[in-house]
Amino acid sequence: MEITQNAALVVVDVQKGFDESEFWGARNNPAADENIASLIAAWQDTDRPVVFVRHDSEHPGSPLRTGYEGNDFKEYVEERRGKGGGPELLVTKCVNSAFYGTPDLAEWFEAVGITQVVLAGIQTNMCVETTARMGGNLGYDVLVALDATHTFDLAGPDGWHLTAEELARASAVSLHGGGFARVVATGELLTAVRS
Repeated sequence: MEITQNAALVVVDVQKGFDESEFWGARNNPAADENIASLIAAWQDTDRPVVFVRHDSEHPGSPLRTGYEGNDFKEYVEERRGKGGGPELLVTKCVNSAFYGTPDLAEWFEAVGITQVVLAGIQTNMCVETTARMGGNLGYDVLVALDATHTFDLAGPDGWHLTAEELARASAVSLHGGGFARVVATGELLTAVRS
């Protein structure tokens, strides 16, 4: 696997509000936060670009709503902001795709010359997957670090219910099998950026 020197790590919605399990329900992948932290450190240590994405929910009861502490980045993310030698961007959004945020992510990628994008964050099947699909549609070489993401159990129509792990696997299969992105492991990425 080759990771370009200007490959952007896009850290999606790693916010305190996602720790409110009574709101979200059961989650998968307890190692996600450690893997996300490792990726941020590796990108910053090698002077690669990092994008921090924050979801500013417009729903009054959401743990991610603006003005509420759950909207803040988790501590391990917040303490890394501004610490890298490469370009850094903060994108805020109120929808699922980081490409529909402020400032315009695609414009920034073009200005900085970014063509390869690595995604990590929360939730696997929501904002990470939506951003990956859009990135693939826009022509970027998108990689999703599946073990640096997590999601929550979810109910759907007709009483259907999928566990967080089932949803994560479905996202991985759709993204990778559908050609939107390459689904990879954190360890592979760390080896590639440090070699």
